[in-house]
Amino acid sequence: MSMFQKSVLKNVSQNESIVALRYSEYQKYLSKIDFIKTVNEEKFQTEFFQLIFENCLGYTLDSSNGNDFNLEREKKNETDGGKADGVIYVKDEVVGVIELKGQDTKNLDKVQNQAFAYNSKHNSSKYIIISNFDELRFYIDKATAYEKFSLFNLDYEKFKTLHLLLSYESIKDNLPQKLKEKSASFEKDISNKLYKDFSAFRMHLFENLVKNNSLDKALLLRLTQKLCDRIIFILFAEDKLLVPENTIRKIRTKFKEDDFEDRTLYDYYKNVFKAINEGSEKQKIPKYNGGLFAFDETLDSLIIDDNILDMEAQDLSDYDFESEVSVNILGHIFEQSLTDLEEINASINDVEFDNKKSKRKKDGVFYTPEYITKYIVDNTLGKLCNDKREELSIGSETLVSPKNPKKPTKKERILKDNLEEYRNWLLNLKILDPPSFPSS
Repeated sequence: MSMFQKSVLKNVSQNESIVALRYSEYQKYLSKIDFIKTVNEEKFQTEFFQLIFENCLGYTLDSSNGNDFNLEREKKNETDGGKADGVIYVKDEVVGVIELKGQDTKNLDKVQNQAFAYNSKHNSSKYIIISNFDELRFYIDKATAYEKFSLFNLDYEKFKTLHLLLSYESIKDNLPQKLKEKSASFEKDISNKLYKDFSAFRMHLFENLVKNNSLDKALLLRLTQKLCDRIIFILFAEDKLLVPENTIRKIRTKFKEDDFEDRTLYDYYKNVFKAINEGSEKQKIPKYNGGLFAFDETLDSLIIDDNILDMEAQDLSDYDFESEVSVNILGHIFEQSLTDLEEINASINDVEFDNKKSKRKKDGVFYTPEYITKYIVDNTLGKLCNDKREELSIGSETLVSPKNPKKPTKKERILKDNLEEYRNWLLNLKILDPPSFPSS
C-alpha cells in the first residue's frame, strides 16, 4: 500500500543537476548486479551503503568521515544490545534504521518485524528501510504502508522518486513525513470533491430516467446505479490503460462527428459496454466479462437525453484516476453510495429515512481498507504462493528470457518446468470468499 499520492510527489521540485549526477553514480551499482546476486550479505553491506546511500543519496558513512557522518553501520540500540545494519542521524538523533538481507531472502515480509523492533529502540526514529539489495521498502512509523523500489530496475523517473524520498537532504528536512501528511489531506479533499460531482451526476441521471421512461422508480434507481458503476469502471480503466485512453472523450467526439439523427449518445456508450463485455480487437478493448457489462435488455432500452451523458460524464473523466483517485477513494465512494441509495429509496416510498438503522449500519457494510486487505491476502493466498515459489526456486531475478530459446540451457529448462508446475498449481487453487451480505 502506497503512502504517497503521485500527484503530490510530482509537484515537488528537486535540484535536477544533483539528481542527474547521482543517477550517473547509480549506473555503477547496475554494473554489479550479477555479482550482487551471488555475494554474501555481510560482505556486501558496506559497499551497498557506499554505492547507494553515499553515492546516490547523499549520505556520509561513519567509515568515510568519523567526525562528521550521518549514516552509521551496526549502531547498538538505545535500550538493548541489538543493532540494526545502519542508522540515519539528523542533529545527533537517530531518525531512521536500515536492515539489510542478501539476495537469498526473497520475501521481505519476514524482515519487517525485525526492522521495526530495532526502530522501536530509538526514541526519535520514524523512518524504516529494509532491502535485499534489489527490493527496497521504505516505511514511516507503521508497517501498514510502504513504498517499494527495485534497485536493479530504476529508470530516471523512478530514481527521482527514490531520491526525493530517501536522499539525506529530504530526510534531514523531514520531507517524507510532510509529503505523507499532504497526501492524506489531498486524498480527503479529492474524495469529497469527486463524490460531490459523482452524486450530482447520479441524481441528474436518475431524474432524467424518471422523466423519459415509464418504469418503476425503484427499478430506475437500480439501473441508474448500474449505469454509474459501468461509467466509473471505464473512468478508472482508461487512466490505468486497461481500456484505451480517453475512452469517454472518444465516445463523445465520435457521436458529434457522426451526427446521426437516429442515434443517441447512449447508443455509443452501449457499443463500448458491449466491447468491454465481449472484447473488441477493433476498439482495442480486452474482454472483461465480470458481469457488470453483461447484456441487460432493460438497461439497454432506456431513453437518456444526450446532455446528461455529455459534459457531466466528461467532468468525471477529467479526474486523474491514475495519480489522484486511489482504490481507497473509490471504495469510500461506493460505501457512501449504499446510504445515499437507501435515502433515495425511502423518498420514493414516501417513508422516513433513519441513518442509524440503515442497512450499512445495521449489517456492518463498510469498505475494507487496503492495508487490511493486504494483510489478509499476504497471510492466506499470498503466503501459499510465496511458499510454492520458494519450493520451486522461482524468484523475480530468475524470470528472464532464455539467451537462446531454441537451445535453452539445463538451468533454463528446469526453470521452464518449474514455471509450468507453478502455473498448473495456480490454476487448481480453490478460493472460498463467502460474502457476509451478498445483497449489498
